[in-house]
Amino acid sequence: MTLRITNSLSRQKEEFVPVDPDHVRLYVCGPTVYNYAHIGNARPVIVFDVLARLLRYLYPRVTYASNITDIDDKIIKAANETGQEISAITTKYEAIFNEDMAALGALPFDVQPRATEHLPEMIHVIEDLIAAGHAYENEGHVLFHVPSWSGYGQLSRRNRDDQIAGARVEVAPYKKDPADFVLWKPSTDDQPGWDSPWGRGRPGWHIECSAMSEKHLGLPFDIHGGGVDLTFPHHENEIAQSCCVHGHQDNVQTYAKYWMHNGHLMVEGEKMSKSIGNILWIHDLLQKWPGEALRWNMLTGHYRQPMDWREDGVQQSKRTLDRLYQNLLTLKNVPADPDAPVPEAFLAALCDDLNTPMALAELGRLARDAAAEPSPASKGALLAAANLLGVLQADPAQWLGYAGGSGFDGDHGEDSEIDALLAERQQARKDKNFARADEIRDTLSVRGIVIEDTPEGSKWKRETR
Repeated sequence: MTLRITNSLSRQKEEFVPVDPDHVRLYVCGPTVYNYAHIGNARPVIVFDVLARLLRYLYPRVTYASNITDIDDKIIKAANETGQEISAITTKYEAIFNEDMAALGALPFDVQPRATEHLPEMIHVIEDLIAAGHAYENEGHVLFHVPSWSGYGQLSRRNRDDQIAGARVEVAPYKKDPADFVLWKPSTDDQPGWDSPWGRGRPGWHIECSAMSEKHLGLPFDIHGGGVDLTFPHHENEIAQSCCVHGHQDNVQTYAKYWMHNGHLMVEGEKMSKSIGNILWIHDLLQKWPGEALRWNMLTGHYRQPMDWREDGVQQSKRTLDRLYQNLLTLKNVPADPDAPVPEAFLAALCDDLNTPMALAELGRLARDAAAEPSPASKGALLAAANLLGVLQADPAQWLGYAGGSGFDGDHGEDSEIDALLAERQQARKDKNFARADEIRDTLSVRGIVIEDTPEGSKWKRETR
């Protein structure tokens, strides 16, 4: 199966040809850890988690790296406002970020480098850029001189006026050119800083990814991913730094061969903003919805397209998953073939530039087929496909709220009490004491317990989110 992806460099869908077929390397820009992650932050994590799963299915070895920015002016501001140490803030929110992303079904990154642990590598890159004539020091700042490289702008395809406007550049006296961007800046006594050849200071944001991706993946690596909002200036600046430091003037693919960007995310038709008050924090959404429902909803749109996140979309995703888990529950006594291959039609959808909407439709078909003709092969094929999307990972009985499900984490003392009430209700129905039977049903309903009367007898389940 040939994987084809849309390369942001060429603006075309291309066949993916890895630099080394025995070791595919993927880098995606990670979070700045000073607050909770919002739903927009989760989109690239989910998208590129699916890509990493697919690459691992297709190739023998994959290294997936995503950085942690743990030094930034926003972090310094949060520390000043709260009175906390910077390390306390970054450690707290890094842990919360990883917990929340795991709840969304994202597998751990192979490498998750922190900026503060890579200062020597950043300083080394900056020194080499100065030596090559692409950077300069002025008033304690070190800046990349954009006019020194004619290749600047190939990813975003912005002209010079757009570059200056899009970067929202600061017109500072220490800049030779308005488009120049900071590689190193001085720190005051009350700001975190590290010793360097240019005095005590801290790195600019863009240099972090250039240094960390090269250290952990080598150059060139295969795919660089992130949100479309990072295309300019962040990714453009990464390319400039990494190509120029190694003297590659003409070929931007000497840094990363392919670039993939996910589209913007709106909320109920509006851009997320503090002023509107519509920022949706993953941490809060997980209190209301299962992580898989949030993940499924994200996958209903193609990753390259803008997405409008709506409450009714999450509700529909939860209902769809309920049906799929109900299908799985009917197969509880059918062993799954662990060696079942991913079905070709499903794999073809993902290999067509991560067409997750088509893949979700194929998954629904696989679930219906498995329920209609149960067999180890059909169940194994369903689960193999689901694993590539990172869904249907829960125990069906637990997801649907049934007592006695494998891995059910309810209060087992309460389970026994409910079982006793259900038995009493069944006896009351036999005795035609329908008032008592209805009273028990109502009592359990108030507690979020649903009774289902089936030909095989009555059973109960908890209402699920």
